[in-house]
Amino acid sequence: PYAYLKISEGCDRRCSYCAIPFIRGKHISVPEETLVKEAEFLASRGVKELILIAQDTTFYGLDLYHERRLAHLLRRLSQVDGIEWIRIHYSYPADFPEDVLEEMNSNPKVCRYMDIPLQHVSDKVLEAMHRGVDGKWTRELIRRMREKVPGVALRTTLIVGHPGETTREFEKLLEFVSDARFQRLGAFTYSAEEGTYGAKNLKDSVRPSTKQKRLKELMELQRGISLAYNNSRIGTTEKVLVDGYSSGVLVCRSEFESPEVDGEILVKYDGADASSLVGQFINVKICGADDYDLIAEKI
Repeated sequence: PYAYLKISEGCDRRCSYCAIPFIRGKHISVPEETLVKEAEFLASRGVKELILIAQDTTFYGLDLYHERRLAHLLRRLSQVDGIEWIRIHYSYPADFPEDVLEEMNSNPKVCRYMDIPLQHVSDKVLEAMHRGVDGKWTRELIRRMREKVPGVALRTTLIVGHPGETTREFEKLLEFVSDARFQRLGAFTYSAEEGTYGAKNLKDSVRPSTKQKRLKELMELQRGISLAYNNSRIGTTEKVLVDGYSSGVLVCRSEFESPEVDGEILVKYDGADASSLVGQFINVKICGADDYDLIAEKI
C-alpha cells in the first residue's frame, strides 16, 4: 500500500565523505506534472502512501523553478485522489525550507515525520564533513521543527569515527542525542570512499575497534530513548496502515513509522476479513511496546 516516489536525482552538495555526486551527477528535479501523473497512476493501483525520496529532497525545484518547491509539491500530491499519506525522506539540514514545516503542520495528508540525516553535531567534525552547518544551527533546527510541528517524529542518521572525531567530539555527540531524543536513529562507522575529498585529504585517524565501540555505545543510548518513546504511546489510539498479514498478525504502521527502516505496530487478529484489511487504514489501541516495535489491538 506504499510506494517510493523519486522526486529528483543527483546532488550538488560536496560532503567530504560522500561519493554520490560523482556517481549520480548534479541535482536534477523531476517536473511536478510528471510526479503528479505518477502519483495518480500509483493511486489507481491501490497505493495509499507516497514516500518522497531523493539524494536531497529539500533541494527540489531549484533547477527547474529557481526556488525550493518541496512544499508546493506536497500540496499538489495531496490533491491526488486515493493518496492519504505523504512522507518525506532524505532532507538535508542546511538551508532547510521552513514552508515545508508549515505544510506538514497544516496538511493532514503530510505525515508528521521527518528524515533528516544530521551526521554529527561537533563543529570540528561538521566542518571536516563539509556539511555547511554547525552544532548550534543543528540544535536550533531541531528545536524549530518540534515547535512548528508538535508531535513530529524525527529520524536521523549519524556517522561515528569520522576523521577529527576525538573522544571529546564523540561525547558531544552522545550529549546531543541524549538531549534531542530522536524517535528514530541509525548510525554508521566512517569509511573512506574512493574519490571523495575525505579519502584524498583526511587521515582516517580513528581505529576500527574504537569506531565499533563508539557505534555500540551510541546505539545502546538510542535503544533506551526508543523504548521510552514507545512506552509513552501505550494507551493511545492511532490510525494505522495495514502493510501485511501473516500467521494471525496484522503488520501495521502509523504516520510515525516509515517502512523498512522503522519499527512496526503488530496487531493480533483472526477475523475472516484479515486479508482484505491489507492496504486499508484501521484504528488501533497501543497496548504494549519493546525497543522498536509496538503491540496493539484493533478497535
